[in-house]
Amino acid sequence: MELVVKDLDFGFGDGRNVLNSISLTIDKPGLYCIIGPNGVGKSTLVRCINKIYKVPEGKVFVDGKDINDISIKENAGNMAYVPVGGDDLFALTVVDTILIGRHNQSGWKTSEEDLETVYKSMKLMGIEDLGMKHYNELSAGQHQKVAIARGLVQGTDFIILDEPTANLDVRYQIYVTELLKELAMRSGMTVLMISHDLNITARYADEVIVMARPGVIHSMGKPEDVITEDMIREVYGVDCDVIDAKGKPHIILGPALRID
Repeated sequence: MELVVKDLDFGFGDGRNVLNSISLTIDKPGLYCIIGPNGVGKSTLVRCINKIYKVPEGKVFVDGKDINDISIKENAGNMAYVPVGGDDLFALTVVDTILIGRHNQSGWKTSEEDLETVYKSMKLMGIEDLGMKHYNELSAGQHQKVAIARGLVQGTDFIILDEPTANLDVRYQIYVTELLKELAMRSGMTVLMISHDLNITARYADEVIVMARPGVIHSMGKPEDVITEDMIREVYGVDCDVIDAKGKPHIILGPALRID
């Protein structure tokens, strides 16, 4: 699937744009990480891409088709979306919560194939023992794993994840990122995720999209090309050293630069 964003400006009607002249093309499988400090429009961008926010015509295209000409159902068949932290789904069980992700494939009738797909996704996320637990009984980290599993069962070739490693301990942050990387490599999926961990991004991403104030793309490319000392100082306002670690950049953070 090819995603093209052309000169996208977006705001919420208060006269101030959250996104300014955003342009990018994603036309091959891989793990793409969006990084940048809080408030630069990372979540807004992925919500525009996924039709959660309505964008002007002629700005976002999926396989050459304006996203405004794609129905919500068709879009759900094109790309899956996992919001940050999951969402509150009342007292549904984990199995039923994940099954919601299958409705674009099967409607609201549950087949054996649906159940098998749900179980496989639960096993991938290490939550197969939680199937009959109620979603609102889970920890924040378990919520996140369920949300990712629900995105995976949509069966799309393109999945968008807003901070999928939020609320996870470091072991599961690495596990989830490795899993997403493996899905991209072995299944030919395109995975677009927002990340706040620069070192995990540098280690696993195929391409990095750096966003900066005021809602612009600072740079986009391979981790070794864009995750640099100059970028981190300019975008994040933090001094650092970036060293080579087995061919990948590794960031050693220093003090925050003075805020004028």
